[in-house]
Amino acid sequence: MMTFLEQLLPNVYWDTVWDATLETLYMTGVSLTFTALLGIPLGILLYMTAQGNPWENRIFYSVSGSIVNIFRSIPFIILIILLMPYVRAVLGIGIGTSAAIPALVIGAAPFYARMVEIGLREIPKGVIEAAKSMGANHFTVIYKVLIPESLPALVSGITVTGIALIGYTAMAGVVGAGGLGYVAYRFGFQANNGQMTLVATVLIIILVQVIQMVGDFIVRRIDKR
Repeated sequence: MMTFLEQLLPNVYWDTVWDATLETLYMTGVSLTFTALLGIPLGILLYMTAQGNPWENRIFYSVSGSIVNIFRSIPFIILIILLMPYVRAVLGIGIGTSAAIPALVIGAAPFYARMVEIGLREIPKGVIEAAKSMGANHFTVIYKVLIPESLPALVSGITVTGIALIGYTAMAGVVGAGGLGYVAYRFGFQANNGQMTLVATVLIIILVQVIQMVGDFIVRRIDKR
């Protein structure tokens, strides 16, 4: 017996939609993990080497900041096309979910690094000076002061980045990376099947809402202010 959804949307290939949803979750989850692993250290370096901070280094800050800004400025659809030959050379694959992950990380990590830097700037200088006065070295300040004090901002930033990555995966689908974006384009737009496009869009919206709700819940739990 057909389910209610199958009766309501008879032109939707539900098995394809389910597989595409899993592909979107896979691309988002893996790339978000690597984005955090790269973005947090890079954001800390940007903060620590900025003017007036412990590792002040104008040359390093200018160069690294410029590189971050360049990658933030490249539209993602262009970035993934530019990286395709290099991903193929390194991984041996040019399209697909796994092949899209390097571009997703390179596109999202600089964005998140800037959010980390902004979050660290919000920490009162007095808190850092107090830790230094008690004999804390720079690395102790980072792990015992900067990261704990900025944790709500870091979680808010990774939430926003995760939502951006959902959008990136949809764009990656247009060039064959799979996921809900590919379903909306290949089985929806190209096949003139509005129901497939509608379902893929609704599922993307639901994923965004879930990420936002989870992020907001975690921030409320860890924010002691």
